[in-house]
Amino acid sequence: MTLLELIQTSAQQLEAAGVSFGHGTTNAFDEAAWLVLWQLGLPLDTPLEGESSMANRPVAQAEQAQVATLLDARISTRKPAAYLTHEAWLQGVAFYVDERTIVPRSLIAEVLMEGSLDYWLNEDTHRVLDLCTGNGSLAVIAAMVYPDVKVQASDISVEALEVARINIDRHGLHERITLRQCDGIPTMGSHYDLILCNPPYVNAQSMAALPPEFQAEPALALDGNTAGGSDGMDFIRQLLHDAPAQMTPDAVLVLEIGHERNHFEAAFPRLEVIWLETSAGEDQVLLVTREALLALAD
Repeated sequence: MTLLELIQTSAQQLEAAGVSFGHGTTNAFDEAAWLVLWQLGLPLDTPLEGESSMANRPVAQAEQAQVATLLDARISTRKPAAYLTHEAWLQGVAFYVDERTIVPRSLIAEVLMEGSLDYWLNEDTHRVLDLCTGNGSLAVIAAMVYPDVKVQASDISVEALEVARINIDRHGLHERITLRQCDGIPTMGSHYDLILCNPPYVNAQSMAALPPEFQAEPALALDGNTAGGSDGMDFIRQLLHDAPAQMTPDAVLVLEIGHERNHFEAAFPRLEVIWLETSAGEDQVLLVTREALLALAD
């Protein structure tokens, strides 16, 4: 069996099993390619077509058996592939991940890498907060993109911060990224020039309908209704109330809300925001200034 044939066969198995995607891949073929290449110790960007293609590389019986074991685990446990490989990629950057955090997939990473925030930042942008940091991926990417900033990465989960520490150390950024455990925005310490936040925002109806792959992730990082609401905006309500006091005058807040724009706009109809373009469209990541947040409080 060749490499391409093994990937195609594996993709058919994933489709037949009805697994769900969304943790780094969007379809069965890409997920199968990820699992097969990882198990065989091949780069994830191994070419499968063109002159340098490895599509016809023979796969030994022992290697096929190893892939089969990994594929069986993906299907039987319905865990995201990243929990099985302990590796996830975001904007070309590799991160360690396990069940203590959600699998990193924030669209804010695109915004950072593509320079979409540069217009709102300046030479005085020195302090960045990555709120709800999870495995620390956005903090790491922010530190990479802006080499002159210091980043504080915070999360309510001590376990998530343990994973974030692994990634900060892995990328050699321990001198520029600090970790802090807290519930919501830190209310003591430095004021921030830029706040990044991919918070829990899933509404109650959607939480109840999540496929097993998403149920395998910490609910604390997904469920936006822990204060008794149902629209997914509980954490965000508190954040928008508290944020201005912790922001410098020209600071901005970048917030991801996924598919919850309708609920967001219903909850904050007077708030002026700027929607940022991403590969998923222009309604999942927004930017709001401190001035707009203060106007909302009036």
